[in-house]
Amino acid sequence: MLARPVVAVHNHANPQEVVEKVALPEVFHTPVRLDIVRFVHDQISKNVRQAHGVKSNAGMQHSAESWGTGRAVARIPRVGGSGTHRSGQGAFGNMCRKGRMFAPLKTWRRWHRKVNLRQKRHAVASALAATAITPLVEARGHKVQNVPSLPLIIDDKAEGIEKTKDALALLERIGALDDVHRVADTVALRPGIGKLRNKRHKVRKGPLIIYGNENVNLIRAVRNIPGVDISNVHRLNLKQLAPGGHLGRFIIWTRSAFNALNHVFGTFRKSAVEKVGYKLHRTVLTNPDIARIINSNEVQSVVRAARTNEAHHEHKSNPLRNKAILETLNPHAAVLRKAQAEAQEANKKRREQAIAQKRGFFKSQTKEQKAEFKNRKKASRAWIHNVQKQLDDAYSKEE
Repeated sequence: MLARPVVAVHNHANPQEVVEKVALPEVFHTPVRLDIVRFVHDQISKNVRQAHGVKSNAGMQHSAESWGTGRAVARIPRVGGSGTHRSGQGAFGNMCRKGRMFAPLKTWRRWHRKVNLRQKRHAVASALAATAITPLVEARGHKVQNVPSLPLIIDDKAEGIEKTKDALALLERIGALDDVHRVADTVALRPGIGKLRNKRHKVRKGPLIIYGNENVNLIRAVRNIPGVDISNVHRLNLKQLAPGGHLGRFIIWTRSAFNALNHVFGTFRKSAVEKVGYKLHRTVLTNPDIARIINSNEVQSVVRAARTNEAHHEHKSNPLRNKAILETLNPHAAVLRKAQAEAQEANKKRREQAIAQKRGFFKSQTKEQKAEFKNRKKASRAWIHNVQKQLDDAYSKEE
């Protein structure tokens, strides 16, 4: 976005002479949206493609038939006949030699794309705004070191130039001939079959001259200069303003074309006249330096003070595991813990005494007493077994 209020109009015969100063059209204040420009350029570039496809029966013209199962070969159709290498070869499949391709190209593919009209207009306005930013123009490869200023505006008398040599002299006077020589030095023969398709040579893009009046002689004067394009301000094209989707083309304006921009694109206060209902795209942020906004005195004076790390990262201990924290919460916890330990110790002693007494009782008995105890145990088990058997017999009889 350019923030210059006025720009100079140079004399085409003497570029050092400033004829007048004109106000900068507001289209140069629109945001430079590379994403919109690249998307629109990609979509409209698809609209010049010619539909093409393969023949409908290509690869399917053999008298082939599958051999079926049982012959230890794949069930792909195979060419009939005998006596040649072709006999028995697979056919029709996309994996076969001389077979059809997978998903063959059709002429009814969706070749063209519809692009939103307002989106296309935003892209053109954004590309225009980028042409006035010197770093973007230089980054695109243009040589503008000897140009008086950007955007470069010359008076309308330049539109009356009829000869190519006069046009080259004009480009030399305004410092644009260096960019033309750059283009001429890079003209190369196109490799491959493209040489036969009416595009034998590859040519870079040089300056773009934009005029305002109709049927000017300058069109015929510059049409044979390599890399130089010419366009009417009322018929601007995104492919000329941003070739290849790259912003920052070097543009030479005439005074009438430059003054017509507010009429073509409108301003931020009123809509465009030629583009019905179109309003320039506004920036979401007037100052993109977010760090400077946050650190400004106006913002810092009203924000809450920064918190310390201690307040945010206070360590909390679990009182069920940490005895010291538990005693701070419940001072009686130590007494309860001591009483519980004493009770556990007393129970442990009682169990040990009972076990020792039981072991001592059996040790003190004689062999006869131990045998009598075992016999009584066997007798009780036998009695239980007999009772269970009687109950089972009674149940079976009732059934």
